[in-house]
Amino acid sequence: MIPSKTNSFQLDLKNSDWELDFYSRPIIEKNGKKRWELIISSTKSFESPEIFYWNKICPANKVNSIWLTSALKEAIIEAEQKGWRKPEKVRFWRSSMKSIIKKSLENLELESLVSRRTYTLFERLNYLENDIYPKEKGFVKGVLAPNFTAQIANEPKPLPEAVRGESLTFSEISIRDLRAAQSWPIEFGDIFPVEEHIKDDHLIPGLRLFSKNRAIALAAWFSSLEPVKLLIDKDRLILEALENDKWLVTDLPPNEAQELHKKFITSKSNSSGYQFISIQTTPYIEKFAGFWMLKDVELIN
Repeated sequence: MIPSKTNSFQLDLKNSDWELDFYSRPIIEKNGKKRWELIISSTKSFESPEIFYWNKICPANKVNSIWLTSALKEAIIEAEQKGWRKPEKVRFWRSSMKSIIKKSLENLELESLVSRRTYTLFERLNYLENDIYPKEKGFVKGVLAPNFTAQIANEPKPLPEAVRGESLTFSEISIRDLRAAQSWPIEFGDIFPVEEHIKDDHLIPGLRLFSKNRAIALAAWFSSLEPVKLLIDKDRLILEALENDKWLVTDLPPNEAQELHKKFITSKSNSSGYQFISIQTTPYIEKFAGFWMLKDVELIN
């Protein structure tokens, strides 16, 4: 049977998770109230390298799940008109808006995930904050503006023994190699296209974990962890994950910590903050139980 045009079109729809932020913006409207706005971006992927962006201003007296549910329905319809499937998973990280956002997503049978692994959305908000909002009437720089230098105050918890691996090492890979990651054999993980403007020969730092017998189990645990970025805190290597989790990966000798910190800074300057975590059975096998691309991006309060 020859498929109908409708079925053919449906098969051609692009797939992507969504990243969402529903919060006040650094603009005072004519009525003297802060602007509230829903901002959505699709997640970058090799399958769908283009991005769906959508936003809608919310009246200050309608910041609730009813308005948000209705707005999300509009976004889904517009996305489908532009060739996108309804997302299966939506990531967001604002703790203060958690109940409203989760209820609205549940109303539409969308899976919600409280996670700061929303790199595309961070880039979008950064663009709006620096290039769009300052040109609008009512823009207020200061208290109302999102704080992109906010840090998570939680003390890190030691990684559970079961997921530490038998050994770890620090390494670097080139942007050229990272661009080829789509073709690598990977069981668990998350990779996405690297920006075109970054040079192939730039090196990015990362963490390699090895476990001969438990590599898959480690990778499955890390997958549920939603790893966000690695950082150096004094002489400690810290992994930030999910909404506001911090994990102590290992203590470092002072010299090693300084050297690794320099590499992180260089990567952030030259390569948009890219990092990686890999999990393998041994250093000699070209197969990954897990591989995650990370980005050290500035966070928003």
